[in-house]
Amino acid sequence: MNPDWYDEGMAHIWLPYSQMKTAIPSLRVASTLGCRIRLEDGRELVDGISSWWSACHGYNHPHIMECMQAQLARMPHVMFGGLVHEGALRLASRLARSTGLERVFFSDSGSVAVEVALKMALQYWRNAGKPHKDRFLCFSHGYHGDTLGAMSVSDPEKSMHKAFKNAVIKQFVVDIPSGEYAFEEFDSLLEAHHGELAGVIIEPLVQGAGGMKFHSPDVLAEIYRIAHKHGILFIADEIATGFARTGTMFACQQAGITPDIMCLGKALTGGAMTLGATLASKAVFEGFYDDNPEHALMHGPTFMANPLACAAANASLDLFEREPRLAQVADIETKLTVMLEPCRALQHVKDVRVMGAIGVVQMQAEVDVHALRPQFIERGVWIRPFGDIVYVMPPFVMTTDELALLTKAVYNVLKDGA
Repeated sequence: MNPDWYDEGMAHIWLPYSQMKTAIPSLRVASTLGCRIRLEDGRELVDGISSWWSACHGYNHPHIMECMQAQLARMPHVMFGGLVHEGALRLASRLARSTGLERVFFSDSGSVAVEVALKMALQYWRNAGKPHKDRFLCFSHGYHGDTLGAMSVSDPEKSMHKAFKNAVIKQFVVDIPSGEYAFEEFDSLLEAHHGELAGVIIEPLVQGAGGMKFHSPDVLAEIYRIAHKHGILFIADEIATGFARTGTMFACQQAGITPDIMCLGKALTGGAMTLGATLASKAVFEGFYDDNPEHALMHGPTFMANPLACAAANASLDLFEREPRLAQVADIETKLTVMLEPCRALQHVKDVRVMGAIGVVQMQAEVDVHALRPQFIERGVWIRPFGDIVYVMPPFVMTTDELALLTKAVYNVLKDGA
């Protein structure tokens, strides 16, 4: 029997990505700890997707909790217009050192970080006297967030945003090139349209919500090279891939490139608070640094650089410095490769792939989400398949036993009739 707060509240709530008429009843969460979610009825679920890919250190890490509690006692929030505070400036310095990008603009979510990146690119060219460079090139299966500008640079046909394709600005959308001929076509397209292209935006190495599609560091490096060859800004959306998820601190590092603009979110705070950041190179920043007030970037979220969120983010970076996170990701990659391999032999499986702490089983056709999710819950794991994939993106601190529970659940559920 549900408590009053559940029944009363569910009569008024509007859930994300859900057809409310047919949605599976939401589970009541009591608490979290480590890699587990404890439900009100006493059951525990091993979290296989890190709370939408954010809880990289697991839940309730003592160091993050202590830093947030100390910050809460001092100052939970103060506006960032005309005022600054130590946490934000320390965080900006640390992010600049770790990415090679000189300037950091904070916001309050990943989608807004993308919006800021698009505005930066557009105004960079406007300030340079090239206002006609006002479109973007993005990629099939790309996803960059749910706000209007972010939707415009996401796949307009193969994503959840297709209902809005006539409401957003039309951009150039192409397949990620692979192979010499495809790159020649890509080069020719950018040569033909460089006069109107402000930027190329990509999720480096892994396209997340568009289907967990992988591409190689060499492909990423060549896209970067061609964009720069034609004087087009390169924007890396590392909201999902940043902070070691693909095996290096940032995915771009595997390609040996430094983007002009980088977007961060999700694991930026270790999953403890919402926070976004848009990082820019020295050259991009200098395009705004001028005596003319109209050359300033006119953007400023109310809760940008929230002190409590900055405390969590600084604590998360402490953990990357103090604890063997990259080694843990490498270990998870090895174990996922072995543990998910049996899925390859299942009848309806099309592909199995692993990169860093990401494991993907791709099916021949779209899965029945309503049928699969309860089966995973029955096996004590929290996994949310979508489209034609069943995937895991576990916290980096997950034990071998917990990882085995996750992957066995994936295998058994798919074997029994996905």
